[in-house]
Amino acid sequence: MSTVPRWALLSAGGAPLFLIGGWTVAQAAQSDGFDPVRQTISALAATGADHRWIMTVGLAGLGLCHLVTALGLVSAAPAGRALLALGGLATVVLVAFPQRPAGDSTTHAVAAGVAFGALAVWPALAVPRRATPSPDREHRHPPAPVRRVALAAAVVLLGLVGWFAVEFFTDGAWIGLTERLAAAAEAGVPLAAVLLSRRRPGPTGPA
Repeated sequence: MSTVPRWALLSAGGAPLFLIGGWTVAQAAQSDGFDPVRQTISALAATGADHRWIMTVGLAGLGLCHLVTALGLVSAAPAGRALLALGGLATVVLVAFPQRPAGDSTTHAVAAGVAFGALAVWPALAVPRRATPSPDREHRHPPAPVRRVALAAAVVLLGLVGWFAVEFFTDGAWIGLTERLAAAAEAGVPLAAVLLSRRRPGPTGPA
């Protein structure tokens, strides 16, 4: 049997649904139009935005899903699970401190930075160095392809986050698009990790 519980699959699958569903519905609800290429996700939940509760619920659901997935992804290394949980917690924090177009948004920006960073790095630390001991077999390292895939995922996520950071700090024309690419990829990786873990039966299956 898989060491990863079925409810972790539900939470991992819920993350991209909350995120993408939230921004899709919230964008459609803006009365003055909204440009998803140039405007950020946070703008949809910012103070003063039309129906800001929609994206607020979407981001809160995203953060809670990451927290639950980190709890259930028991086949992952503790460091990776901790970073995934940190990303979820930081997402909840940025919801509690929404972007304020006419005021100080420092807490929101810091929480967003922590969330993006943690959710980009966690796959690289999620593969255990050694498998869980088993009475009828010796310690085994996780298969090299699994480790390579995890590292590749982290590199891709860091690249997307870096692209968004460049757009953000230079007020680029693609700031909204790059943020959505990075956020969507980060929301999908935990689901891929859970699916991979549940396909590898037994206590030695790495995330």
